[in-house]
Amino acid sequence: MRTNAALALGLICAIGLVRAADDEKPAGPITHLDAPAAAKLLAEKEEKKRPVIIDIRTLREYEEGHLKGAKQIDFLGPEFEVQISKLDLKQPYLVHCRSGGRSSESLKLWKKLGFKKVYHLDGGILAWTKAKLPVEK
Repeated sequence: MRTNAALALGLICAIGLVRAADDEKPAGPITHLDAPAAAKLLAEKEEKKRPVIIDIRTLREYEEGHLKGAKQIDFLGPEFEVQISKLDLKQPYLVHCRSGGRSSESLKLWKKLGFKKVYHLDGGILAWTKAKLPVEK
């Protein structure tokens, strides 16, 4: 019985150490947000905290409806990496696509290029419209 208690105590201590180590790690450049959290972030009064919206859908998809103020850069276009690399690394960005697939895939590039803060709209514009948030045409 003592062996089980000692094992349990050891496991609890190990979990505590892992959690403490996780707390010390700096936050990564990528933050995943659901649509309501993204909308709240975009409503931020302090302009420098408000991210630039990057819609990585095709131009046709973008024209069907997009978030107000979004800049369209086609993930499938031949110049995608070049266009992203021209953006200010220190500026925060909110990236999205239709459902989250392309924008999730693009996160590797954002990290590779060294962007400091990138927000990902989980579920893309479909999640945005499902939450009954506004789009422009």
